[in-house]
Amino acid sequence: MPGSSPLRAWWAQHPPAAGAAVMATGIVSVALHLTGYEVLSRILLVAACAAWLALAADFVTRLLRQRERWMTEAGTPAVLTAVAATAVLGTRFSALDRQPLAAALLALATLLWPVLFVPVVRHRQRRRMPGAVFLGTVATQGLAVLGATLAKAESAAWLAHAALVLFWLGLVLYGLALARFDLRQVIEGPGDQWVAGGAAAISALAGAKLIAADGPGLYLWNDDNSGVLRTVTVALLTLGLGWYAVLLVGEVVRPRLRYDVRRWSTVFSMGMTAVAALAVAAAVDVSWLEWPGEVLLWITMAAWLAVAVGAVAAAREAVRPAAPGHPGP
Repeated sequence: MPGSSPLRAWWAQHPPAAGAAVMATGIVSVALHLTGYEVLSRILLVAACAAWLALAADFVTRLLRQRERWMTEAGTPAVLTAVAATAVLGTRFSALDRQPLAAALLALATLLWPVLFVPVVRHRQRRRMPGAVFLGTVATQGLAVLGATLAKAESAAWLAHAALVLFWLGLVLYGLALARFDLRQVIEGPGDQWVAGGAAAISALAGAKLIAADGPGLYLWNDDNSGVLRTVTVALLTLGLGWYAVLLVGEVVRPRLRYDVRRWSTVFSMGMTAVAALAVAAAVDVSWLEWPGEVLLWITMAAWLAVAVGAVAAAREAVRPAAPGHPGP
């Protein structure tokens, strides 16, 4: 089919960071659901699922036919977007009361986590890493969020306790990542520097989900444990909001308007901060947190649209035939 070869060539070159597009679209769908915009939420969910299926097919194809390339990419933190994206979609499907599908996605994400996490740890740098270094926390806390969500839906205490272990592990990974993060990325980063804040926000969301999982039908935490969990969750949300402010100032000081696939990580982190604010507001009964959450949601929607337009423009430029007399890019 005419024109298909440039498109296939462009698609074949996409990096593992493209998985952040699914994460971003999925979390915006979650935020829209929480604020009552169900139709728009489901439209974005369909888009996220379509992208997930395409990337999953490509993931398997590279594993079977391009083993050397797959092994090289498996050593980069961006590959963990596969785990996080799967967990985000599972959380959204659980909200639709599709618990068997959500459980299947949790099982898949859990299987992927060690397979992808171990090579990333082996190839990690000691310092001056980009924002993708926080994706280990994002993937781990994504499992905690989905596990806690399903624990409440299915009244499964064991799943809640497993999610709690992942929650604390995610915080340890956050501290290790922070020690390796290059703070210059706040000014210089192409988009994934925002994961520093997104990782804190998803940790707050995991805490909120663990708090919400407790109740009369599923006694999980005593008063002391519950108090610690609430304090840590609020602190994590505060940290996420602080990162949001710092990173936003960095964007103003040095605007980076050119499209980069890592901008999907920016959108994901913005959306995750909005969702965390909404979830923590409900979990700790602080209603005034709802309006910042909604404001952040619409800022995220604007960012999602801008990045989507940039992605489409970049794709069109990549597949556009070269002008006569020019070899092309």
